[in-house]
Amino acid sequence: MLLKKFFGIPSICGLVIALVCGSIAGADHTPSHDEHPSSPHHPNIIFILTDDMALRDVEVMPKLKRLLIDEGTTFTNFFVTNSQCCPSRSSILRGQYVHNHGVDSNTAGFHRFRELGNEASTMATWLKAAGYTTGLMGKYLNGYTPHNDKNYVPQGWDEWDSPIDNHGYDEIDYPMNENGKIVQYGHSPNDYLVDVISRKASGFIHQAAEKKQPFFLYLAPYAPHQPATPAQRHRNLFADAKAPRTASFNEKDVTTKPAYIRALPLIDGKQITKMDLLYRKRVQSLQSVDDLIDELIGALGQTDQLHNTFIVFTSDNGFHFGQHRLHMGKQTPYEEDIHVPLVIRGPGVPARHTAPHLTVETDLAPTFAEWASVTPPGFVDGRSLEPLLNKHLPPLSEWRQGVLIEHAPGPEPFMSRFEEMLFQVKDKSKLTAYKALRSNQYLYAEYTSGERELYDLRNDPDELHNLAGQADPNLVKRLSSWMGRLAHCKGFTCRTTEDEKLEQEHFN
Repeated sequence: MLLKKFFGIPSICGLVIALVCGSIAGADHTPSHDEHPSSPHHPNIIFILTDDMALRDVEVMPKLKRLLIDEGTTFTNFFVTNSQCCPSRSSILRGQYVHNHGVDSNTAGFHRFRELGNEASTMATWLKAAGYTTGLMGKYLNGYTPHNDKNYVPQGWDEWDSPIDNHGYDEIDYPMNENGKIVQYGHSPNDYLVDVISRKASGFIHQAAEKKQPFFLYLAPYAPHQPATPAQRHRNLFADAKAPRTASFNEKDVTTKPAYIRALPLIDGKQITKMDLLYRKRVQSLQSVDDLIDELIGALGQTDQLHNTFIVFTSDNGFHFGQHRLHMGKQTPYEEDIHVPLVIRGPGVPARHTAPHLTVETDLAPTFAEWASVTPPGFVDGRSLEPLLNKHLPPLSEWRQGVLIEHAPGPEPFMSRFEEMLFQVKDKSKLTAYKALRSNQYLYAEYTSGERELYDLRNDPDELHNLAGQADPNLVKRLSSWMGRLAHCKGFTCRTTEDEKLEQEHFN
């Protein structure tokens, strides 16, 4: 039943009204807040952001289901604006589309984020200014830290515990910047990174409760990112698990797909066996994240803070595993890469509830701001999800109708060296930059190669039939024009453009 909940048919399009996030156009600034930031009306916020977790992976996390999904609201149509780690995380921190925050690839992502001045105004600085005790534990941005200052801690964070120089992916033997001091961890069971984050998070919750201050805790485990190292206690689990054999797995007919897909041969049996082995490591590694959720709930209960804490769970991007002949990874506009889980539990949030409305990662920052009684800066593109955290949801026609997906692969190869070594293939497929529009019914993409894709997701949820060459030309023209306007939107105009209605939806 849960799988059906997450993969439900996209919502029906309709007439929309603009929803204002309380912001006005303007330059970066410290947002306003009320005069009593430590009042009981300021709830705590815990944000859990996994790394490369696919939508289907929620099925292997029973504690996530019991403690968050069964106790909160699940957003069944939540998307990322870019299916790469650093652009996505930048969008989360700032509430902006990629073309507005400027971090369009993983290459030197942290350095670009910092050089553009983005750190001066993020969800962390807003909530800190509102009286929150803030903490980040885990992954920050690709390429962190500065070359000449490994002790650097970004603005807005009271507690900072982040591995440096991309050393956190192995989960062991990593140096960690702990509030400006570099601490080296080894490879004993107690050094396993997700568990270290879990222990630190529990301590942070207890300390914040003693201070009687609201807190914002950003937890970013590296799991299940490659190489997907599980904790020792989980290494024998899921012995028979295999990568999901979806309808698009090892897709046989790709004649209507772009050239980068057509260049891929069918995945052979040996490669599928290796894929299944890696998939098992991924689901094993997620068990420590499941344990972290359990530990958090326990700490909140011990400090009597559970009733006053929002817990938000999502991933920075999705992950394909054999779909459309793609071995494994992200970066594409397909559902596996852009459609991710989002679950929210907290004060007043209905339990065992779903919201089918079209939502996107730019919505997280303004949502946190509203909970903290903060007016976000005018540069924010997203909108608060608070109207969807009720039993009585607004009509689908009174919410956004489309979101922008934008992607520039950058100099890094589409298939990583790890993948090339694992599957013993040389990546010959070339994914060019693209922009895409994900509406309630359609995925429409335009590549810099000149190729286009169009899928009717109501009738073809697995994206097997590219209709770009046979669709009503007027429909294609309207989708392209809508996408083009979104690609140049800023702040409030993003929200009004997202709310436009596609009046006619049909094919010849």
